[in-house]
Amino acid sequence: MAPGHPSRSTRNDENVTRWALAARSGNPEAVERFVRATHRDVWRFVAHLSSDVNIADDLTQDTYLRALTSLPRYAGRSCARVWLLSIARRVVIDRYRSAAARPRIVNSVDWQTAAERAQPAGLPEFDEGVALRDLLDALDDTRREAFLLTQVLGLPYGDAAAVAGCPVGTVRSRVARARADLTGWLNAAERDATSPTRTSWDPSGEPRYRPR
Repeated sequence: MAPGHPSRSTRNDENVTRWALAARSGNPEAVERFVRATHRDVWRFVAHLSSDVNIADDLTQDTYLRALTSLPRYAGRSCARVWLLSIARRVVIDRYRSAAARPRIVNSVDWQTAAERAQPAGLPEFDEGVALRDLLDALDDTRREAFLLTQVLGLPYGDAAAVAGCPVGTVRSRVARARADLTGWLNAAERDATSPTRTSWDPSGEPRYRPR
């Protein structure tokens, strides 16, 4: 885990799993605790994964509807947070499949402006906000997912691999490449700040020059 990002508390994950198991019987207090403890992570995950914050509330609601319906079959063999994020991932995929599309990069974002609003000195530990969201949306889908799970949500690499359905080594590789992409964009923005020509960077790494 990168410095500056606290590791996901084992005790916290144990509590989430315990609440999920208690909620299987319809215990309203356990259901409320489970949802309250996981809601922020689910919302952030689906918002970034879909590259569309406008549908994040709907995707989050769909995730919990599926999860609460499936809770009676949850046996606690894996962390409930990982189980829930796996459901959230399927919800996003299903949403785009139903629209005969998949999450894709939105090319209208001005990456130069987004990079300038971020804080390159702390990459990848800079505070989350509009700038980070824009930069994450520029990443390749699989790199964005891996970076989000491990560096934003704070999941261990093993748990992130379980959510993404791929080997741990693949997650590590995707995170490393995501870091390289983000660092490159931010460094390019810093260099361009002193250039007489303004450069707008797209996710391919190719500069688009325009007058200041």
